[in-house]
Amino acid sequence: MIRAISANWPALRSIALLAVLFTALPLQASDFIVIAHRGASGERPEHTLAAYERAIDQGADYIEPDLVVTKDMVLVARHENELSDTTDVAAHEEFADRKRSKTIDGRLVSGWFAEDFTLAELRTLRAKERLPSLRTKNAQFDSLYAIPTFAEILQLVEAKEAETGRRVGIYPELKHPDFLLQQGFDTVDLLVTALRQADLDDAEDAVFIQSFEVGTLRRLDTMVEVPLVLLVTPGSGPADEPALSYEEMLTPAGLAQVAKYADAIGADLRLVFNADGTPTGLAEKVHAAGLKLHGWTLRKENAFLPPALRRGSAENAAGDVPAMVALLRAAGLDGVFTDDPGLVVPAMNAGD
Repeated sequence: MIRAISANWPALRSIALLAVLFTALPLQASDFIVIAHRGASGERPEHTLAAYERAIDQGADYIEPDLVVTKDMVLVARHENELSDTTDVAAHEEFADRKRSKTIDGRLVSGWFAEDFTLAELRTLRAKERLPSLRTKNAQFDSLYAIPTFAEILQLVEAKEAETGRRVGIYPELKHPDFLLQQGFDTVDLLVTALRQADLDDAEDAVFIQSFEVGTLRRLDTMVEVPLVLLVTPGSGPADEPALSYEEMLTPAGLAQVAKYADAIGADLRLVFNADGTPTGLAEKVHAAGLKLHGWTLRKENAFLPPALRRGSAENAAGDVPAMVALLRAAGLDGVFTDDPGLVVPAMNAGD
């Protein structure tokens, strides 16, 4: 996911409103999936094997790797193909000349890009906390972890399934696939090949594939049987379909078109709630089109929660996650992406 709940997130007017919403008929916990957003990234630097393993141990149903590609065509997990926010690349003098600017999906981005590095070169970098001012404890783990490949993530899942006897799902997102394809990197083909090799490309496998781009999902729909997810956020549209807005795509007519190539909507939570905190009815519209609805992203820190659910005055203090879980279930969602599965999973179990 690319945006956090922020000051633009709907401000719930009162705890009483929460109580009203909670009285709505919620989904059963077995129907509601918990997706570890970049792993347990509220406790470990995101997109590291440590974050994924912690999320699995905390009971997440799925782990979510964002996938970019190396110069030598290896899928690796990073939030973006630009590396400076989540690695120590800027401290590596040997890579100073790799810094450059690129226009990605209409936005000028400066930094170091995964596709300009071989896997061996990326192995010399170490992950760091992306939000150190809010997650100071996470920053204590800076420089400990390497950038994992998608193959290593699949291997971890297989090992944890054998250890626990529990099925663990994979929910990868292809980052900027159209841009990368124009640069000569076919990440769709690389992902499909990896899933086929792991025998994870059938409808019954615990896999979702997500993208903000329509063409990517249409192409995937001809290549794999696993469910596909269109990601949507307000005030924007697919990078590969500039004439479309996500708001248009979320109308009944738009959702009918989406249902021809996708199985679920992954929605920014600002599309799920009105300004007064009441549900927008998006879940009903999505379900009427035969699609599932997964929301993003639930984080524990006050900075990412609506005012009524904040606890204390510190931006980095933990707010009322169980109440937020209840609110999401009452709004009719089928799942949620969270940085904090260690809090969300118990809240789900308690609310069942």
